Amino acid sequence: MKLISIVIPAYNEEGNLDKIREEIDKTFIDLPQYNYEIIFVNDGSRDKTQSILEQMGKDFPTVKYLEFSRNFGHQHAVKAGLDFATGNAVISMDADLQHPPQLIPELVQYWEKGYDIVYTIRKYNKSVSWFKKKTSDFFYKILVTLSDVELEKGSSDFRLLDASVVEVMRQAGESDLFLRGLSKWVGFRQKAISYTAGDRFTGESKYNLKKMLKFAFTGITAFSIKPLYLASYLGFFFSFLSLLYIPYVIFAFINKTEISGWASLIMTVVFFGGLQLIILGILGIYIGKMFKQLKNRPNYIVRSKNF
Repeated sequence: MKLISIVIPAYNEEGNLDKIREEIDKTFIDLPQYNYEIIFVNDGSRDKTQSILEQMGKDFPTVKYLEFSRNFGHQHAVKAGLDFATGNAVISMDADLQHPPQLIPELVQYWEKGYDIVYTIRKYNKSVSWFKKKTSDFFYKILVTLSDVELEKGSSDFRLLDASVVEVMRQAGESDLFLRGLSKWVGFRQKAISYTAGDRFTGESKYNLKKMLKFAFTGITAFSIKPLYLASYLGFFFSFLSLLYIPYVIFAFINKTEISGWASLIMTVVFFGGLQLIILGILGIYIGKMFKQLKNRPNYIVRSKNF
């Protein structure tokens, strides 16, 4: 029988663990031709997540867990699950039930039809705030514009990967992981399906605006050098624009017209100073990524596991 591995990162998800396991168990009742394992990755949780996982590991043979030595982040937790999974296919999903386990049979169905990657496109339900929808749309718009990967609006980390794809992704050694982009970059035969995101079963979302922006910068800089070209274009553009000021200076000098306007002068200096800082910041992001990569530290540290 084929084995399906379910990878679930968990950070302070004590109230969701039993529920997500129950829902997955119910789903595989309708898939008796498959064996399955659930790999929970405890990403440095500070609540009772670890103790619950240890008990679940004793009570249910399908439940496995990895415990990180500290919080390494969602993407590294998913990557760890991929590294340790042994299934013929691996499905990654969140623990809060916004990724509905009821969609697993459809993912598996398309996999059996020959698709190596079956990824999902999230549709928001009516309870999601206007601000959340707009910031998410803005995130994908900026990402697609400035990066070299074609990522559909609403793409999520809820996806199925064939074992051959997982093997390729295990070789990824980036210190700043962006798995949504990486799964598109690797190619293979891919299929997208849509789903409506459910409400969190318990707890609050770990993604605030600050984390979303950081995630966007990670995705952009991981798959594109367009921001560096943009910085160069801005430099050339404003350098050319400044040349247009020369005729005015010559005219004022010949006609002995006083060049006044300290306010406009200060505004110009501040503007170009800010532009220079933005360009230096873009360069700094890439240099910082190189610095982290050259240190070659592990992406995560496993403190304990039950398999």
